[in-house]
Amino acid sequence: MSAADRTEPRSSEGVRRGTGRDRPEWFALLDRWGAAGRPYREIAEWLTGEHNLSKWWAQKLIVEYEEARGAASPRHPPGTFSVGASKTVAVPVERLFASFVDAGVRKRWLPGAGLRKRASVARRSARFDGGDNTRVVVSFVTKGKGKSEVTVQHERLPNAKAAQEARAYWRERLVALKTLLES
Repeated sequence: MSAADRTEPRSSEGVRRGTGRDRPEWFALLDRWGAAGRPYREIAEWLTGEHNLSKWWAQKLIVEYEEARGAASPRHPPGTFSVGASKTVAVPVERLFASFVDAGVRKRWLPGAGLRKRASVARRSARFDGGDNTRVVVSFVTKGKGKSEVTVQHERLPNAKAAQEARAYWRERLVALKTLLES
């Protein structure tokens, strides 16, 4: 398998080229076999032994299968999932930082988020508690004159499904923030 195969986007076509089946076919096969709830090692042995997959492809399919089914894996017990999102915005880092730490500004682009500020370092980082026992860590970097980048890391998410939802949420909210600040 080439490096290009390993870095293939999450398309089913890349999985088909690497394994002979696409993602939905593998997931259906794993469902029929009863993979949900089985230990990782047992699933990996089944995929490598019965289906002649490489360890790399077995691991990739197991992780994606568990994510798709919202199951926690041994590597990710409940409450240990995290996701990140980032956005470059055409404003100075001070203004971008203020859009997070100033509750009034934050409410304009992140309504109802229920974040409670824990700590911050001016123009560099801010940490928040979420109302759902999660944590949000935000970092800021100057990218040039009048341009900066924000990175949001949402931690302590309960499962893969919550992580996927949080990733989509933060991507959407950072677009809203960019629109607000650049208008």
